Amino acid sequence: IADRREGIGVCGWILVSLSFLLVLITFPISIWACIKVVREYERAVVFRLGSILSKKAKGPGMILVLPCTDTFIKVDLRTVTCKIPPQEILTRDAVTAQVDGVVSYRIHSAVSAVANVTDVHSATLLLAQTTLRNVLGTQSLAQLLAGREEIAYTIQATLDSATEPWGVKVAHVEIKDIRIPMAMQRAMAAEAEAARETKAKVVAAEGEMNVSKALQKASMVLAESPAGLPLRYLQTLTAVAVENNSTIVFPLPINMFGSLGQKSTGG
Repeated sequence: IADRREGIGVCGWILVSLSFLLVLITFPISIWACIKVVREYERAVVFRLGSILSKKAKGPGMILVLPCTDTFIKVDLRTVTCKIPPQEILTRDAVTAQVDGVVSYRIHSAVSAVANVTDVHSATLLLAQTTLRNVLGTQSLAQLLAGREEIAYTIQATLDSATEPWGVKVAHVEIKDIRIPMAMQRAMAAEAEAARETKAKVVAAEGEMNVSKALQKASMVLAESPAGLPLRYLQTLTAVAVENNSTIVFPLPINMFGSLGQKSTGG
């Protein structure tokens, strides 16, 4: 915005002079109508005969405006957080979903916010809705569910570049909620359950394979030592007797008694 204080023409300067003269004549009553207070978080854009008075907004503090020739608009510089209404989108893999979000922005140039756009807050919100639909339409459902941070950063960068001529700085964009149809939810739940069952069967098969290898090694050890099998029987009997006090019947090899009889006869 160019500084147009020298471009108001001769008639403009005459009107400004008359306005200033009116203030002097009606002083000190007119001073209360000319002095305006701008808060710390506000800036005032002053128009003189329809032209912006300065490239930089006025404030904070007291500012002086002339009656009849000067008007001003206050602009709030605080951060604004607004909710993006739910948008129904179609993802890249043809899945419908409703997505809403939150956008935070602030005005860093009051002059641009007043001179370059009619309603900066409404325009920013509408642009955020459109950008959300455009960006999410290029993503698949899996990317949408897993990459919220990357998608939010892309939306923020797009919004920030689009609102820069309006004097708006987009501080943060967050995807709040993603709602998909119930049929799709049931299908995803069935798919996840099938994946878990498949993984459980694979783990069980691997366990059976490891057990069979261990049993094979144990049988080879027992085959090398004939007395190992009776000792194993006794060890199993001891373990069972500790847990449950009951009568236990278990088989004994016949050759074990034969070997004991031979040893007693020989003695």
